[in-house]
Amino acid sequence: MNSDFNLTAYDYELPPEHIAQQPTEHRDQSRLLVLENENNKLVHTRFASILDYLRPGDLLVRNNTRVFPARLIGQKETGGRIEILLLEYPGNGIRKSPHSAWYSVQSLVLVKSSKRPRVGSTLFFCEDMEAKVLQLREDGKVEIEFCYRPGTDRSLDDLLARHGQIPLPPYIRRPQGTTDSDSRRYQTRYAEETGSVAAPTAGLHFSDSLLKKIQQKGVESCAITLHVGYGTFAPVRCENIMEHRLHREYVEVSAETAEKINLAKAANRRIWAVGTTTVRTLEFAADKSGRVQPTAEPCGLFIYPGFRFQIVDNLITNFHLPQSSLLFLVAALVGRERLLDSYREAVTQGYRFFSYGDAMAIIQK
Repeated sequence: MNSDFNLTAYDYELPPEHIAQQPTEHRDQSRLLVLENENNKLVHTRFASILDYLRPGDLLVRNNTRVFPARLIGQKETGGRIEILLLEYPGNGIRKSPHSAWYSVQSLVLVKSSKRPRVGSTLFFCEDMEAKVLQLREDGKVEIEFCYRPGTDRSLDDLLARHGQIPLPPYIRRPQGTTDSDSRRYQTRYAEETGSVAAPTAGLHFSDSLLKKIQQKGVESCAITLHVGYGTFAPVRCENIMEHRLHREYVEVSAETAEKINLAKAANRRIWAVGTTTVRTLEFAADKSGRVQPTAEPCGLFIYPGFRFQIVDNLITNFHLPQSSLLFLVAALVGRERLLDSYREAVTQGYRFFSYGDAMAIIQK
């Protein structure tokens, strides 16, 4: 089998101290490893220097999803502690009780407690938010009826913001829970559409001032939406990576964004994707002729070496976990061996990895 399709070929050594536990003090001062793929040149700089690699007329495409406080801590009927992680924003299919001020919606969650809750039992999070356990699934997930009472001056967003926590990835250690700083920093400055349980982390490096400078340079920007699901952290268990099935996540590309991208491609202007979520969305929305179409549906596109990119030229991304689907995607763009060589260089140079870590820019064009 071609090594590009072999799971173990995507392993690399990463000392634990290289896993970033906190963000940099200033967003755009994280480190940036630039890989100019045409000449295999590596440049070490700071993220603010991405401005030097952007040209007037380039199109920068960003994922404008917003992370919601999906982690809730409460009690079971027995009084025992329980923690749930909402696997998607509970915004669809909401029903209002005709006899009370309560609303409800069926949701899928992960549960953390000393014992799994009983079917039919109630979980209590606050006086205005609780859940009834409907089904314990074999895959470990739990189906619940999520119930809340917003009141006259509060929304579901208000309740989640008050009683929930931002769901940081499991490799970021927060024994006492997430902080106010996490609520600010684990969110891009251009986040608008609520729906993710994980941030599109390549975008975390953009500060307001850097975004303004990019605009002033004549770089055009537009937004897509991909709501990142918990499956982002799901391990790949197939030795042949082509057998892996990627989780489906909701994506949206507006007619305005599609037109901007198609005009840029027609003029041979460069398309920069901010993050792997943006890459998946753009390539998913492209038709056979290479034109991006307006889209609003679940996306299960799995990109690995051999994939033919139609839209994306250059990529801004973070450093990804070994043997992960995100690593496969970047390898498809730049080549597996070249990518892993650059990762080894990053380790040697002391770069910080994963969600709160440093960034990489891959320049193909």
